Amino acid sequence: MQVKEAEFVISNTDYQKCPKTDIPEFAFIGRSNVGKSSLINMLCGDRTLAKTSSQPGKTQCINHFSINKGEMYWVDLPGYGYARISKEARAKWQKMTYDYLLFRENLACVFVLVDGRHEPQKSDVAFINWLGEHGVPFAIVATKADKTSLNGVQHNLAALRRTLSATWESLPPVFLTSALNATGQKELLDYMAGIVKALQEGQRLN
Repeated sequence: MQVKEAEFVISNTDYQKCPKTDIPEFAFIGRSNVGKSSLINMLCGDRTLAKTSSQPGKTQCINHFSINKGEMYWVDLPGYGYARISKEARAKWQKMTYDYLLFRENLACVFVLVDGRHEPQKSDVAFINWLGEHGVPFAIVATKADKTSLNGVQHNLAALRRTLSATWESLPPVFLTSALNATGQKELLDYMAGIVKALQEGQRLN
């Protein structure tokens, strides 16, 4: 798959106000400052599409992007974990995000971003388990592969797989990425294209 056109569509705080649900949708989420916006920009080849920041908690809404003139939507979701916001605001973010994940009818896959430089974080494992418990389709994306050795990333991913294997019979796909050198770009794009093709051939989205 090749991204020929990507454009921002809408930003809101209510899944019911998201764009129409007849187009497959792929969401990106992870701990604050894990590199969601940078990954989206790398995948579409536009470093200015999604706003990036070194300050955790920059993304505060459900942000939709149209890919290839409506072939699919990409969604940048607020991060979980650390952010310099009040408990009330954090609870509001969580409800907004979880409502979207539970009730968005055309959600095809959630990409859970984990920092490839670190071993499994409790918040990541808890969120992954939550997705599994609620039957939300997802894949794992390890970011910032350029900021540590390949052996280090593989070690951390192996630790994550061991942790998840304690409660999971089978594990979701895992992708290794770097926003700096476009590692994993083709693999992720092809994975999304495969899902879209399967949906078109096997079922219609409401």
